[in-house]
Amino acid sequence: QVQLVESGGGLVQAGGSLRLSCAASTNIFSIYTMGWYRQAPGKQRELVATILSEGSTNYADSVKGRFTISRDNAKRTVSLQMNSLKPEDTAVYYCNARKIGTVFWGQGTQVTVSS
Repeated sequence: QVQLVESGGGLVQAGGSLRLSCAASTNIFSIYTMGWYRQAPGKQRELVATILSEGSTNYADSVKGRFTISRDNAKRTVSLQMNSLKPEDTAVYYCNARKIGTVFWGQGTQVTVSS
């Protein structure tokens, strides 16, 4: 079992920035693909960004050029730097860890962007 604890959410004005962090409890953090997902009220959970163990990244089209995902395998953390935030980025953001046959989720952190 892997515990994921997110932090860094909050309220920000449009155009502002926030940095989300996720700390993982596993000693084999480096083998997991890590990701950030989000779920807005009344909508399905959607992919925001993922980062493979060796550092390759993937982003949803809606956040490309504004968000940056990174990981520190030694500290067992994954971060999401969010710049130029828009009201439509408002959602609960979830940290995700997965490898073949296994998926873990954090409890989520609220991000609210005011116009």
